Amino acid sequence: MKSKVLRATATVAILCVLPISGYVLKMWATQPSGVIRSLIGRGTYDRFMVNTDVNQPGFQYIAKGQPAIDMEVDTHYYNPLGSTGWHKHPGPVYITVTSGQLTFYEFDDLTCSPHVYSAGQGFVDYGSGHIGINRDPNNPASDVTVAVTYVGGPFRTELAAGNPNCNF
Repeated sequence: MKSKVLRATATVAILCVLPISGYVLKMWATQPSGVIRSLIGRGTYDRFMVNTDVNQPGFQYIAKGQPAIDMEVDTHYYNPLGSTGWHKHPGPVYITVTSGQLTFYEFDDLTCSPHVYSAGQGFVDYGSGHIGINRDPNNPASDVTVAVTYVGGPFRTELAAGNPNCNF
């Protein structure tokens, strides 16, 4: 009888601690600040494989969606000193800076090296985690992103903490 009471008490304690732990992690997450996201569209793509014509010189592009995938296109408007907060994506994200200049830092970079992109430049984020910041105190910036995830999946997950090698 005593072991049943002990087991029930332990179960109740665990059930109480789990939601509190999740809340604490959410509070520690670095939330976006000064960034406005606008959804352009989200679509589901059936399974596919795309490969450029091998006879086309100087250019090759290969993409494969298996099984079906979702893609989302967003614009982000960054106020001066705006930040996306530390986050990650389940799949690749194609990011094109459309105005101003944005600085990205990778979550797993031991040196916390800035990657600076100006209007007209783009890069692919592979999903390990990052933060985007408009370091300009006077001018806004913007980007367009195309993000990939599984059907019905999220495109962004907050990270509980930032890169410990970054001093911000």
